[in-house]
Amino acid sequence: MKQNRLNRTEKKAAATLASIFGLRMLGLFLIMPVLAIYGQSYPDYSPFLVGIAIGAYGLTQAFLQIPMGWLSDRIGRRPVILSGLAIFALGSVVAALADTMQGVIFGRVLQGAGAIAGAVLALAADSAREEQRPKVMAVIGMGIGLSFVLALIIAPLLGGVIGMSGLFWLTAALAVGGILLMWRGMPETYQQVPSRDVLPVPKELGRLLKNMQLQRLNAGIFVLHLVLTAWFVTLPLQLVEAGLAAEHHSWLYLPTLLLSFLVMIPMMLVLLRKQKQVLGMRLAVVMLALSLSAIAVFQGQLWGLIFSVWLFFIGFNYLEASFPALLTQHAPAGSKGSASGLYTTFQFFGAFAGGVAGGFLFQSFGAFGVMLFCVALLVCWLLFSIGLLQVSATTRLNFVTRTLSPKEARELTQALTDVSGIEEAIVIPDEGATYLKIKKDEYDATAINGIVARFQ
Repeated sequence: MKQNRLNRTEKKAAATLASIFGLRMLGLFLIMPVLAIYGQSYPDYSPFLVGIAIGAYGLTQAFLQIPMGWLSDRIGRRPVILSGLAIFALGSVVAALADTMQGVIFGRVLQGAGAIAGAVLALAADSAREEQRPKVMAVIGMGIGLSFVLALIIAPLLGGVIGMSGLFWLTAALAVGGILLMWRGMPETYQQVPSRDVLPVPKELGRLLKNMQLQRLNAGIFVLHLVLTAWFVTLPLQLVEAGLAAEHHSWLYLPTLLLSFLVMIPMMLVLLRKQKQVLGMRLAVVMLALSLSAIAVFQGQLWGLIFSVWLFFIGFNYLEASFPALLTQHAPAGSKGSASGLYTTFQFFGAFAGGVAGGFLFQSFGAFGVMLFCVALLVCWLLFSIGLLQVSATTRLNFVTRTLSPKEARELTQALTDVSGIEEAIVIPDEGATYLKIKKDEYDATAINGIVARFQ
């Protein structure tokens, strides 16, 4: 029974890495709910520059998160994570000292350059037994979600007291806290799992970009984060115009978020049980489109905005929680790390594009123009998703083998694919690794272990 639980080292690693990643993401999210309001104190303020400042981190994050993951394979996870947090702290200090919006943008670009996502996930995999890795990853995922919720609650409460400069100093302090946690709290690891599990493989990226099932998911996460970022260029000002003071926005975000979970979680469980996750994705996209349409219609009416925010959070939280599982189901065997790397790259590019588009449209056409653009993108995404297939629940197994000859690799691949329940078998002879994608409840574990044992 104990083998089904995290051991002490795994628990400590999961808690430490979730805290490090959560503190960093909290620092990135903190300015999102308030910059549109308090950014007006900068002499070069404009809605366009506000949008760029909100999304600027996504540009450098998108470009650097895959290379930083590869670098962690060469020089180690810890040096990459520590240096990334130091760069993030430096960017926060630059933004805190800035007296113009352009200076804030430069600081945000630096913040994004501390791209540690790949290295953190790789270290999480190194720190856990294979059967416990999904639990460790889930704890990190919950930390990211919690950081988003905390940012929506904390930022409006502090923004009016300490201002934008104070919020950036707080993000610098959070980064220093992450460095201390990494330095003193993270247990030593003595394994390095095959990088295909968690990090992209360069030669596979082109092939995966041609996989239209994965591209539908990549396009989805791009649009989702574009819409989220563009939305926060306008929403705080719309709430103020509707009569809700900036310092009270927390009391709108907190209950709407909590009430959204009361709908989202049962919805997810029912659709998961019925194997209708793709249908659930489309329903969530419709919710987002309806919520933004309602915001466009109910501008200036507080209760209409509150309902729209609640509906938006239902759809957004459902998609954020369900997309990783859909990605895992569609990713080829031995390519989960590559598929995840491309997915997160599209996510961060979406955040940057949303800031730029939201700022430009708000400045040129007002909030109605932003909402119309976002609804149109969501409709396009919905149409593009028509070809996304619902696949059966799968899981993955990885095995270490001896170095195999090409003939032995072919024999092992053929023997494994003949076993009932195995959807894909990928053998990498020079890595001594075998990757299986299998139907969750239909595979013969004894037969698989017997076949692999002959090549170990």
